[in-house]
Formats: sequence, C-alpha cells, structure tokens
Amino acid sequence: MSAVWLIIGAVLIAAEMLTLTFYLLWIGIGAWAAAAVSLYAPDNLPAQLLTAAATASLLLLLTRPIARKVRRSRGYRDPIDELAGREGRVISPIAPGQPGIVKVDSETWSAVADAAIEAGETVEIVRRGTAVLEVRRKGGETP
Repeated sequence: MSAVWLIIGAVLIAAEMLTLTFYLLWIGIGAWAAAAVSLYAPDNLPAQLLTAAATASLLLLLTRPIARKVRRSRGYRDPIDELAGREGRVISPIAPGQPGIVKVDSETWSAVADAAIEAGETVEIVRRGTAVLEVRRKGGETP
C-alpha cells in the first residue's frame, strides 16, 4: 500500500508544479506521510487516511498566513500580471472577433485585437484576461 501512497503523492506534487497553488503540494506531502504510516501499519487504512488528512491540513494551516503575507507584501508581483506593456510577435493572424496566437518571449498566448494584425507583426500587450491577451499593433492606438 505504501507504493500507492508514494505514487499518489508524486502525481499530486507534479500537478502542483503546473498549478502553483500549494494546495496539491500539501496533499501530496500528506500522501507521503500516509506512505510512512503504511510501512508500520499496512492494514490500517483509517490511520493512513487520517495521517494524510492531518498532515495536509496542518501544513495548509501553518503556511497559508505566510503565503498571504508574502502576496500582500510590497514588491510582490505575479510575473503574469507584468505582461501588460510588453511586446510580442504574432504567430497566427488576428482578425477582429477572431483570436490569433502571439509569442511573448518563449510563451505563446491566444490574443485578440480590434484591428486585423498579420503574422510576423510586432504587437504591444494592452491587458491580460484570464487566458487571452488583448493586443494592439506596436505604436498603434489603444483599442
């Protein structure tokens, strides 16, 4: 049973690397704690589940205030929020009402604009939505 807990923990921690929320990290560490308990009590599933839940809950309670304090601190900026004002290159043409693809540094984003923009043109990011950038032609007026 400990191998199952180790795999669950590894999958959750790998998923955490994609989401960066820290919730999955604590649950993954809880799964690893349950794996340790399963070495000593392999047939006691309730103890393993209780250990996993208690470990994840304790880590969450202890670290959320710290994370909240860091996020509120002066000087903390989410790198994604810093996209506005940066430049990108259009990879797939953008038509009014039809999203295209823009490359900013090494990342590609869906993007919309009020005017048609051809592939290869340089654009400026006006604002970032949840998953779509609003852009304008470099040197153009704000949409």
